[in-house]
Amino acid sequence: MSFKFDEAFFKSCFEEIINVPSPVGYYVKLNPVLVKMAEELGEKVTFDNKSTAYITLDGEDNSKTVLIGAHADTLGMVVRTIDSDGKIRVRQLGGVNYGSLEGETVTVHTRDGREYSGLFTCQSHSVHVFDDARTLERNENTMIVILDEKVKSKDDVKALGIRNGDFISVDPRCQFTENGYIKSRFIDDKAAVACCFTLIKYLKENNLKPKYKTVFAFPYGEEIGLGGTYVPEGVSEYIAVDIGLIGPGYDGNEFDVSICAKDATAPYDYELTTRLINLAEKAGCDYNIDIFYRYGTDGNAAMRAGNNLRAAAFGMAVYCSHGMERTHMDGINNTLKLLAAYVLDI
Repeated sequence: MSFKFDEAFFKSCFEEIINVPSPVGYYVKLNPVLVKMAEELGEKVTFDNKSTAYITLDGEDNSKTVLIGAHADTLGMVVRTIDSDGKIRVRQLGGVNYGSLEGETVTVHTRDGREYSGLFTCQSHSVHVFDDARTLERNENTMIVILDEKVKSKDDVKALGIRNGDFISVDPRCQFTENGYIKSRFIDDKAAVACCFTLIKYLKENNLKPKYKTVFAFPYGEEIGLGGTYVPEGVSEYIAVDIGLIGPGYDGNEFDVSICAKDATAPYDYELTTRLINLAEKAGCDYNIDIFYRYGTDGNAAMRAGNNLRAAAFGMAVYCSHGMERTHMDGINNTLKLLAAYVLDI
């Protein structure tokens, strides 16, 4: 089975959405971009009351509805408090690795639409000054945002319109290498979002319809376990397209698609996971099957919420998950092949 996907389109789509901030719960900037991208493909986006974006494609058989979930939220932070000297303390959104974030550029998004850049650093920020600069644990109590503004007090910061609860996004620093590697924060899960749009483009250009009515969902709460808790009526299968993991005890690598048989909570549906494995074989995918520890997906959330559906998960594997992540276009293409094989049921 042969598929030819538009690699240039995938890269441009990924690069566009990766540079739009969307930390957990912050949908105001990315949703208009998803609407625009869908319209360019001749499709319409709908929303639920949680601001999850949906694209729905008619199938050859609309008596069954399946859902492809690719979460649009990323790790991020919110303003917890402002110190008397104008430094900002944070709370995390999702499983933030503070050591990985040290030295990054961040942006504070105020409720009235203003944006301010800053440096995310440890309070013991210099080996020339602090005895514990190398040893102090990096956590919510030791990390600070230093605004790129001339502020010396809490009142100076508040005068900028910054308040507790304002969202903080992190510069993704996306890079494509000439030999196919992708290095960026938030490959989890914006690479999967870009895969969905690339697949929709492929279907339209080849005059193909999904086997069944297919809903593409882009929720904003996966990183805190809430993204898949609501599922539209009638959905009987939930496929979470999300990152795979790399490390000791895992077979996954950057060049294959990883099929998740079990995550931290439970095994994924036996029949559906077996079907994905068989489809991967038929589609000629390079793939691996793994058990993921300290990991969950929106498919997992949909099951835990009591929805009457089967769930499964697969995706491109990355190094340094929840950090500066890396994968390869081979892994992207194998993910796309399995996604196409599932949607077309061939």
